[in-house]
Amino acid sequence: MTDPQYSIQVQGLCKSYGDLQALDNVDLAINKGEIFALLGPNGAGKTTLIRILTTLMRPTSGSSFVEGIDTTRDGREIRRLIGVVPQENSLDRYLTARENLELHARLHSIKPKEYRSRINDILELFGLATRQHDFPDTFSGGMQRRLVVARALIHHPKILFLDEPTTGLDPQSRRAVWDYVRSLAGGMTIFLTTHYLEEVEHLCERVAIMDHGKIIALGSTEELKKKLSHGATYEIEIETDVELYANAIKKLSCISSIELRGGTITVHLDRWECLSVVVEALKGAVLRKISLKEKSLEEVFISLTGSEVRE
Repeated sequence: MTDPQYSIQVQGLCKSYGDLQALDNVDLAINKGEIFALLGPNGAGKTTLIRILTTLMRPTSGSSFVEGIDTTRDGREIRRLIGVVPQENSLDRYLTARENLELHARLHSIKPKEYRSRINDILELFGLATRQHDFPDTFSGGMQRRLVVARALIHHPKILFLDEPTTGLDPQSRRAVWDYVRSLAGGMTIFLTTHYLEEVEHLCERVAIMDHGKIIALGSTEELKKKLSHGATYEIEIETDVELYANAIKKLSCISSIELRGGTITVHLDRWECLSVVVEALKGAVLRKISLKEKSLEEVFISLTGSEVRE
């Protein structure tokens, strides 16, 4: 039984390729109108999950629903409701930029009178209006990526799947894409994967971290930081005798680690209450600044998935 408050529901989803378990009993529910991010290292299972949700692949077991529709039973109806930006720039190289968009509109049974103005607006929005009659092969990688995103939005989908959409984009293009995505919040559910974690922090309401085919953490970025951050980290800037005070702090029992770089001492405390003990050890020091260093989403991600490079 599906819940109408969710755009996407996944229950006990598994996908295996022989001995390889790409998805391992995944449960997930994404609210209507939510901007949701799925993070994970390469090979974690993110793209496999998206391919199942977009009806390009069948699961080995479990169930998945998009707008209450079973992905294994009515793929045509689901494809009518979703927009997809895959990792690859899957454009038709023999059609111009505008023709690529027109073809997509016709495939979704949109009448020419409706899609012509829509295409004009979206070409302007993504900075492609002056190149609309050129072929994608003449575009830079960033321009091709913008065209793929534009194509996915032509038919006003209820759910937009973005699989690493800003890879290869320059900062201006990335900002344009995200400004537009942010403007869609509430009216469209957005399911995102990306390796740009700073984008997730500023854009997404909730985040799931996946590794080895399993969801290993789920919540808002702040919830994940609070749940996974132990103790506190402070940066202390001292005018003189930095090494002397660093050695004094190092001897304190509540210090888990300490780093010295130039005139700055970075202190990792077992618990934030230890700060008063550190301040006591700094008596006589000429202080420039003491500041709390907040955990980043990247630090949370690395703490959960490890620092090894994945293939």
